[in-house]
Amino acid sequence: MHTGFVGLGVMGQPMALNLARAGTPLLVWNRTPARCEPLRAAGADIAAGPADVFDRADVVILMLADESTVDAVLGRGTRDFAARVAGHVIVHMGTTSPAYSGGLQGDVRAAGGRYVEAPVSGSRVPAEQGQLVAMLAGDADAVDAVRPLLAPMCRETFDCGHVPDALQMKLSVNLFLITLVTGLAEAFHFADRHGLDRRRFLDVLDAGPMASPVSRVKAPKLLARDFAVQAAAKDVLKNNQLIAEAARKAGLASPLLDVCHALFEETVTQGHGGEDMVAVLRALEARTDSARYD
Repeated sequence: MHTGFVGLGVMGQPMALNLARAGTPLLVWNRTPARCEPLRAAGADIAAGPADVFDRADVVILMLADESTVDAVLGRGTRDFAARVAGHVIVHMGTTSPAYSGGLQGDVRAAGGRYVEAPVSGSRVPAEQGQLVAMLAGDADAVDAVRPLLAPMCRETFDCGHVPDALQMKLSVNLFLITLVTGLAEAFHFADRHGLDRRRFLDVLDAGPMASPVSRVKAPKLLARDFAVQAAAKDVLKNNQLIAEAARKAGLASPLLDVCHALFEETVTQGHGGEDMVAVLRALEARTDSARYD
């Protein structure tokens, strides 16, 4: 049997390519057919549609943008749902709300399928390099069956217990990432507007204890004003919203996240949602320029 992979976006395409190049018998589908062509060249089969994926694969990986798209692919809420998921392992690798994932697990189980929550930490470059970090939750036997399948995509996997704790873990990690990159962009903006040598700023940062793989990727993008997408600002805003919602439900304060939420909302509103998350610099610049003329 093939492994099915649905969703060949910025993250999904390189992830699926790593599976295909590792020799995994792979069947892929994407709403935009052109995204399938690199997979065809790598030896994967192209499905005629979502139903074809479930007809020909016993494990189906979903790397999809949002909850409505997941539901549409699964046929959730229709008579197709049970026929698609029964006897299958559904691996949900996208980022959705924990509550949604918990409900989806219940529906998959009721229809005779098994469910694994497997969100990943990392952006496009780690996805291309097979260096993602996966967080796993679900029934132990299903998690054990899926873990080896993830090896070409992920350098490490971590068991997180029961659904939706893998997504809760992903949101915790993303909260740190969002505040980290926003802080880096603000520090760069501060140095820039004080007339400092911006490259020297990067050198000092890179030599010190705050340097990290994130700063070593994102700081050069700020210097070059390279907003080519690795993790899109609109997706960061979506993640921010999910984290804020989870914080509110738990009665948690999240003051740093709330500031980032506002900045990414401004970035997207200004028309930069399709750019990399370092485009939050544009919102910082706009605030500075606006204050200057107030």
